[in-house]
Amino acid sequence: MKLSLAIVALALAVPTASYAQDSTAVSSNGKYPNTFSSGSANISPFTQKSKRFNDWAISIGAGVPLVQSADLTSIKNGNGKNLFGYSAYISIDKAITHAFGINLQYDRGETRQGWFNTKDAAPADASKYQQVAGRTQYDAISILGDINFSNLLRRVDNHSPYRWALHGYAGIGTLAYKAYQKDETGQRLMTEIKPFKLGSFFGQAGAGLKFKVNRRLDIEGRLMYVMTGDDEFDGGGAQYSAVNQREEQVSDNFFNATLGVSLKLGKHESHLMWHDPLQEIYYKLDVLANKNQDIEVCKKGDADNDGVCDDWDRQLDTPAGARVDGAGVALDTDLDGVIDLYDKCVTVPGPVENNGCPTATPTGPVTDDTRTLEGIEFDLNSDRILPSNTPILNNAVSYINSSNGAYNVVGATDTRASDAYNQKLSERRANSVKSYLVKNGVESTKLNAIGKGEKDLKYPECDPATKCPEWKNRANRRVYFEAK
Repeated sequence: MKLSLAIVALALAVPTASYAQDSTAVSSNGKYPNTFSSGSANISPFTQKSKRFNDWAISIGAGVPLVQSADLTSIKNGNGKNLFGYSAYISIDKAITHAFGINLQYDRGETRQGWFNTKDAAPADASKYQQVAGRTQYDAISILGDINFSNLLRRVDNHSPYRWALHGYAGIGTLAYKAYQKDETGQRLMTEIKPFKLGSFFGQAGAGLKFKVNRRLDIEGRLMYVMTGDDEFDGGGAQYSAVNQREEQVSDNFFNATLGVSLKLGKHESHLMWHDPLQEIYYKLDVLANKNQDIEVCKKGDADNDGVCDDWDRQLDTPAGARVDGAGVALDTDLDGVIDLYDKCVTVPGPVENNGCPTATPTGPVTDDTRTLEGIEFDLNSDRILPSNTPILNNAVSYINSSNGAYNVVGATDTRASDAYNQKLSERRANSVKSYLVKNGVESTKLNAIGKGEKDLKYPECDPATKCPEWKNRANRRVYFEAK
């Protein structure tokens, strides 16, 4: 029935099947890899030519449909016997990922249902007691989504190759059929539905178990449940006929059990639906593990036991207990020539004879030339201490604690905003720094926070009438230290 439907299905499939041959060739035009690549020399854009797996297949199969939910059924209806029909399908299968694909499928078949087989004679008074038989010839075209549950749910510790895969299918399509009914008066056509009409749409869903015979061929057992959406599919006649009033459902549905084969197209060794990404990861991990066994590090050992191999240690006689940098050199944080292990004032420079501590208390203004008490800068209209300034303040903590003097913590601003506002902002900045120093161990009696507003500019040329570059304005927004 309806050979034209089969022709339509093949006409839709042929253009797509023509692209089934792909290539492993890699772009070698000498251009820098595009934004979709990792930068490797063996990378090309994701195109038909760059694929590593076959992703097209053609499937065919045959089976037995059994009407299950209808007024006339195939399963133990009336006389307690099952009535078997026949079915066949052909599909063009496209794998989108290793776990999902889309199939264009054509089905053809015939169901048999009712009190007896339409090939047999009807009992006397069959119509009187509604002991009628039906048969339905159907053609269908559908689009099916294909989920590979075996790949989707595969265990991460599965190292072995696999040959079985569980698939789930679901989709919609158009259904054309001719439904016949037979009683003691004979057999007659009850309903005919043309394809691609509003009332011809149907849905089906089910599962299949595939076995991989070889790289080219799969065998699959499949069970689908077809929902016609039509109460006349079983041959019961018009919707409100006597036969069609026996059951309340409005959709005649049937099971379709099939056995089929899939021919995988393409020239690669593996099909995408049989690819396990975890296997590829395991292989790469095994390769790395083997390479690790070939790598010998620290051949010359670590003579000074500082954690840096002698192969790249620039100081082979580091004293025991000293902290070192990546080259094995003992750290000297304040660069005063005394390594931190022996330096009594780690963050404050001092002579070797005084164990790295300063010998005198500074007097007068402490300028930006003094490394340990540099000023810190602030964001516009803010008294928040920036994370980048904490190293400078930590140096100030060490320096002030190591001295006997007292210090002014002086806050300043740029020239934007009013004098009164800038004065209060400079005081907040000075108090913010003082609070930080006290919190980190400086005696509060050694510190006096004062604000000078915009009257103490590091760059005096930045008056309110002059537009200064932002870096100069930022330098004016500062807190610095001044010895009393």
